[in-house]
Amino acid sequence: MTATGATVANVATTGAPASDTSAPATARPASGSQAPAPRPRGTLLALLGVVSFSLTFPSTVWGLESFGPWSLVALRSTLAALIAAAFLLAVGVPPHERGRGWGRLPLPARRHWAGLAVVAGGVVIGFPLLTTLALQTSTTSHAAVVVGLLPLTTATLAAIRTGRRPSRTFWFAAVSGAVVVLGFTLQQSGGAVSTGDVYLFGALLVCAAGYTEGGRLASLMPGWQVIGWALVLCLPLMAVASVVTLSIEPVHLNAHGIIGLAWVAAGSTFFGLYVWYRGMAEIGIPKASQLQLSQPLLTLIWSVFLLGESLPLAAPLAAVGVLVCIAVTQRAKS
Repeated sequence: MTATGATVANVATTGAPASDTSAPATARPASGSQAPAPRPRGTLLALLGVVSFSLTFPSTVWGLESFGPWSLVALRSTLAALIAAAFLLAVGVPPHERGRGWGRLPLPARRHWAGLAVVAGGVVIGFPLLTTLALQTSTTSHAAVVVGLLPLTTATLAAIRTGRRPSRTFWFAAVSGAVVVLGFTLQQSGGAVSTGDVYLFGALLVCAAGYTEGGRLASLMPGWQVIGWALVLCLPLMAVASVVTLSIEPVHLNAHGIIGLAWVAAGSTFFGLYVWYRGMAEIGIPKASQLQLSQPLLTLIWSVFLLGESLPLAAPLAAVGVLVCIAVTQRAKS
């Protein structure tokens, strides 16, 4: 996936951190029993997810060296969907039914497909497309700061959709984070919102909508299956889009472009979300979410070392400011 916010996908139905919903209900400890202590493996898996997400923007910039923005997004989604389909076939089928063909692959209930379409539109297509278009004119460090607002945006949309009323502390922190990001974008663009910023703010909204709906679905099926089925749902459309866009946009293959495409497809969109949900199932949302707070700062580091960007002083300051606001919302009473 995408950059930031896998944590809030499971928080979306409540507007605040809750018990993990990606694990089967039977795995929960019995009432009155003591929950098992978080395992080091879970922390490692969650951290791998955060690192994977933080590399999304630099990898996209590399991918744009070889592909146009539309073909890059189409290829990214198509490859990720193929990986997801193979993985669902291998892991999603109960052990006693494996080896009996595709007909035995359990499909989501019909009532869930509309929600999966929202997840697909926001997380699989909308967010990658809008951020890719933004990165044609915006720097990676600039995009990382703006998109660092995604957890707050998702929590806000979740609160509106579910009708819950978070505390005043939550809303103060959410508004403060938005002000920090808006101030940063205006300062960097000379007092006006650029076209790249419009794309980034649009990406925030569509991805937050996808995460919010994904949070609802994650209470009904394992979270990693939500993104898996959303990817598979996009496969026919994105496969056709790949053929069309490759015939229109020029392709100039180089090592950076191939590595960038491979990472955003297999690393960010699939592997990152898979290890993130697995790790979160072991250590819980509260602990995992604290790891994800470092994601914008990691992206700033990658932008310097992988892309050679020069960071304006405002970038790390704004990223830290957003991080503090997110931390406050994590601790605010719902």
